[in-house]
Amino acid sequence: MTKSIIFKSITFICFVLLQTGFVFGQTTSVRGIITDLVTGETLPYVTVTVPGTTIGTSADDDGRYTIKLSGSQTKLKFNFIGYLPVEVDVKPGIDQVINIEMDVNEDMLDAVVITGKRGRYRNRDNPAVELIKKVIEHKAENQMGAHEYVQYEQYEKITFALSNLSEKFKNKKIFQNYQFLFNEQDSTDMGGRITLPAYMEEKLSNVYYRGDPEKKKQYVLANKKAEFDPRFIDNDGLSAYFNRLYEDINIYDNNISIATNLLLSPIANNSPTFYKFFITDTIKTNDPWLVELSFIPRNKADLLFEGKLYITLEGNYAVEGAYLTVNNDINLNFMRGLEADLEFDKNDDGRYSLSKSTLAMEFAITEKGGGMYGERTVDYQNYVFGKPQPDSIYSGPAEVIAYNVEEKKDENYWNDIRPLPLSADEVSIYRNVDTLQTIKSFRRFMDISTLVLAGYKSFGKFEMGPANTFYSFNPVEGFRLRIGGRTTPEFNKRFYAETYAAYGFRDEKWKYFLSGTYSFNKRSIYKFPGNYLRASFQRDTKIPGQELRFVQEDNFLLSFKRGDNQRWLYNDIYRLEYVREFENHLSFNAGFTKWKQTPAGILTYQRLNTAGNSVNVESLNTSELNFQIRYAPNEQYYQGKLYRTPIFNKYPIFTLNYDMGMKGFLDGEYNYHKLSGSIFKRIYLSQLGYADVTAEGGYIFGKNIPFPLLTIHRANQTYAYQLNSYNLMNFMEFMSDKYAAIDVQYYMNGFLFNKIPLIKKLKLREVFSFKSLWGSLRNENNPTYNTNNNLFLFPLDENGMPISYTLNKEPYIEGSVGIANIFKLFRVDLVKRFSYLDNPGVSEWGVRARFKLDF
Repeated sequence: MTKSIIFKSITFICFVLLQTGFVFGQTTSVRGIITDLVTGETLPYVTVTVPGTTIGTSADDDGRYTIKLSGSQTKLKFNFIGYLPVEVDVKPGIDQVINIEMDVNEDMLDAVVITGKRGRYRNRDNPAVELIKKVIEHKAENQMGAHEYVQYEQYEKITFALSNLSEKFKNKKIFQNYQFLFNEQDSTDMGGRITLPAYMEEKLSNVYYRGDPEKKKQYVLANKKAEFDPRFIDNDGLSAYFNRLYEDINIYDNNISIATNLLLSPIANNSPTFYKFFITDTIKTNDPWLVELSFIPRNKADLLFEGKLYITLEGNYAVEGAYLTVNNDINLNFMRGLEADLEFDKNDDGRYSLSKSTLAMEFAITEKGGGMYGERTVDYQNYVFGKPQPDSIYSGPAEVIAYNVEEKKDENYWNDIRPLPLSADEVSIYRNVDTLQTIKSFRRFMDISTLVLAGYKSFGKFEMGPANTFYSFNPVEGFRLRIGGRTTPEFNKRFYAETYAAYGFRDEKWKYFLSGTYSFNKRSIYKFPGNYLRASFQRDTKIPGQELRFVQEDNFLLSFKRGDNQRWLYNDIYRLEYVREFENHLSFNAGFTKWKQTPAGILTYQRLNTAGNSVNVESLNTSELNFQIRYAPNEQYYQGKLYRTPIFNKYPIFTLNYDMGMKGFLDGEYNYHKLSGSIFKRIYLSQLGYADVTAEGGYIFGKNIPFPLLTIHRANQTYAYQLNSYNLMNFMEFMSDKYAAIDVQYYMNGFLFNKIPLIKKLKLREVFSFKSLWGSLRNENNPTYNTNNNLFLFPLDENGMPISYTLNKEPYIEGSVGIANIFKLFRVDLVKRFSYLDNPGVSEWGVRARFKLDF
């Protein structure tokens, strides 16, 4: 009997413990709507907390809230300024809906104006708007620019991880040997429960600021990052790209850069036009007292933040803290979550300086499933104000790397200098990345990924590619096969060789290329800053007037063209060039080019003999001296396997080119001088998007110059929209010896579409373009007016009609209206040509598409 009672008691206790453990191990999801008890109006930004903890959230602008609790948390508390607090019980382990009605606190009615949705929101007589206007009025005195000199220490760390992974993903066979890589965290945290840390970088710097003339200089004292095999990944380029995505946030700027987009700051000069503001709390435990000012976008899809500002009440209306996030409906691609925290400390002079900032973002293709989570934390310490420094401190580029930064520092060194200790997960990243490099299956995965994404297959000292040129076709060569590759730094850190061979099955000709490059600074020629000498020879085909940037001529996708494109060239090009780049992003390229061009396809070079009859010219030979100078201040880019992909910012890019033809030198047949230049500038228009503007022009000095040596304006006969070409101009249609052009690409970033119901859910973006070209051809270089037998006749079609023209007083103009961000990947333009519509074989309208992976 006694044994039976004891057994039953033990069974009951075990059952209770099991049930308790079950409940405590569960996550409880609670959601609901918060309203005014009397009016029924929803209340925005009500604070929702678990009593006795720091766990909490806020309702959105529609009064809706969602919070996840552990099994041990059974109460929720709701606070909103001007209302009585509400506390409710939660049933653990059960997802539930709890709607809350809050009653006005009569004792506070005389002191507080309630700014919830009690009727139509308006700026007039709104104390929250009056407060933000005070903050805006005092912006100048609360920024760093209010000081003549500032210096401080800056420590930053950035981490990346694959996020929101499932147990099924973690337990895949491919990860059997990689279980040590995965981390688990609270499922309510951004990034989900299971993450796979993949990258980390730390940097310690001294920063010096001068107000007049304004200059900010960063001296990097130490740098450490988790590095992958450079055969697969450009580590420096990856670091530059991550730091461009996760830029410093200055809350006082009118616009804040987030993932290469500009979002309007809540304290921008015109912020009350785009934001709604609410006073949601007063914090009297702080000295001085703070006002919690919540803000939301008037249109959820616009490029705006939502969050909270903490404003001081001591007369200077400084920001003491800020929390920034974005609405789920914002028109930002691939962004699944964003949180930014800014903390400010009070200086001895009563002003506030940024002490710590954290920016966390998660990117994913879909709303659910795996993604990429990144977090950048910056700590600012040891501010010194008013201490002048020599001018030499501020001269040169904005960032200077100490000479010994690349030296490996042991962990004791970093433990001593870090103001913020690393977590256990962060410490493991360095070790795990190093371990990954030794695992054969991972190296095999990276090898395949590099071939697919970058186009190259590495064999150690040599890599083969690019893959997208292995096969193509065109009217002259027919089916074309190509194979090639280049050496890597493993072969030699100073000397680099590159080659390819191609064969056309219609013309039955071999084409090939060979180059050798010597680096003078013991750095890879693909790394900035370059300092190298290159010699090359190329025998290949080309379309006159087609100029491609960041794409190979024989790219398979460019094989598809519209209209007549059977006029080609066979080229033999010998080139010697010296390239020098400087840390301030000034660079020059000086060289010599010997070029023999032979017409191919149905193209012929003809000129009149002394009897006035046309005769064929077999080839054209030139010898040129070439010089280019380029200045791109504060340029940012990602260095890929083939090209540097620019990450445009607010700074202009200047380019100046000069070519001199030398008659009689190495078979050169003509004397001439070509001068051309361009200016590129990205212009940011805040909520109205941005515009990329390019102005360029050129002039050719010389007489009796044949048309292949004139400026053959860039045409496009593919179905892809090309930014730098005229998309409804035919190949070789216009030629000039002097010209000026303007190209405007205007991206409105969805400003109009975001205002249209239903359409805004698609997150489409408007894009407009305008291109205009002015030019002319002097009579001395125009075969129509000059019968000199040195001049080549303009090409004719099969019916004897001209296909090439000069630009007269009327400019060539085309424009387009497009929709970008289709499936987050594509841009489609309807292009219209406005002038020279009588030229044969031209189209007034056309549809062009472009692949554009953009945030």
